[in-house]
Amino acid sequence: MIRLLSIGILTALLYLLQRQVYSRCWQKGLTVDISFAKEHIFCGEKGQLREVVENRKRLPLAMLKVKFQTDRNLVFDSGKGSSTTDRFYRNDVFRIGSGEKVTRTLSFTGGRRGYYTIKGASLVASDLFWDAMFTADTPADAFLYVYPRPCLDGELLRSLTKWNGEVLARRHLLEDPFEYRGIREYQPFDTMRSINWKATAKTGELKVNQKNYTALKSVRVFLNVQDDGVLKKEDCVEYAVSVAAGLCAFFLNQGIQVSCHANGVDVFNGRPVDIAARAGEGQMDAIYRALARMDLKKQTADFCESFKERIFAQADETVTCFVSPNQYEDFLSLLAGFGEAGHTYRWFYPLAESREPLLPAGIAENVTFLHMG
Repeated sequence: MIRLLSIGILTALLYLLQRQVYSRCWQKGLTVDISFAKEHIFCGEKGQLREVVENRKRLPLAMLKVKFQTDRNLVFDSGKGSSTTDRFYRNDVFRIGSGEKVTRTLSFTGGRRGYYTIKGASLVASDLFWDAMFTADTPADAFLYVYPRPCLDGELLRSLTKWNGEVLARRHLLEDPFEYRGIREYQPFDTMRSINWKATAKTGELKVNQKNYTALKSVRVFLNVQDDGVLKKEDCVEYAVSVAAGLCAFFLNQGIQVSCHANGVDVFNGRPVDIAARAGEGQMDAIYRALARMDLKKQTADFCESFKERIFAQADETVTCFVSPNQYEDFLSLLAGFGEAGHTYRWFYPLAESREPLLPAGIAENVTFLHMG
């Protein structure tokens, strides 16, 4: 009887001792690192998230739960240990021995353009008997850019080829205003300022000065993502972002300087996207990142207030592209004024519906409707 009592007391003491040791030491020498395998992927592309748990002490951990959350637009392949509501919640269980390191890789798909982060994780550990539970939070600094997949389909390419006549046919060449090489018939893409009025009066038909060409130095892409209507066009707006990315990629691939401007606000600074003109691969990456960080859940900046002055400045020295899936009155007024000032532009208008909306004549001739398929 005394022996059994002694064993019981000793067992109770050992139980209390291990519980005390675990409560003090379970987190020592324990590191949890959560990171994305790559800093960026394209929308619809596969990615990987790594969880690395290392226990550098002699004390084993019979059970360790690592809990974290991220955006639901990262669609993970395995539903085991996870749940999705307005966020994606992950709960992974590890058994870590003394001096052991465990790496677990989770596959996912970038379901939507965006900038995604994991700022921290919650840890839950137990003692040897799974009786006492201990909790702590650990920081994390995982981030991922999901770039918009650039759209440059046949409809858009055909429009670019036809646009402004020889602009694209001559490897993006523009007319030099100081060197003339003859007179030709007026074409719909010609500006009023290029008309030779003496030749027109003599022949009775509109004639324009035909000029020599100089290499196009810059292209501007202005993206209007305002979506304030009663019926939201979220998918259409996202398609517009992809079209803007496609335009930038297309011109940059020709060695042309490209600037990109959008009234969607950057999650980093809350200001509209504003990427100055540059050329080279680094410029496209800067544009991709800026477009990925655009948060369309927040109120967009007023397009005209943000860019009107910039749009009219140096308009003759660049090619100007607009991308917008909506035709708000102030936007149409801006385009009308821009055209009436003699500036050349093209408006790429993404549409979810098959029926094309009616537009004022002066604007309609500068529009390319892009039907989402």
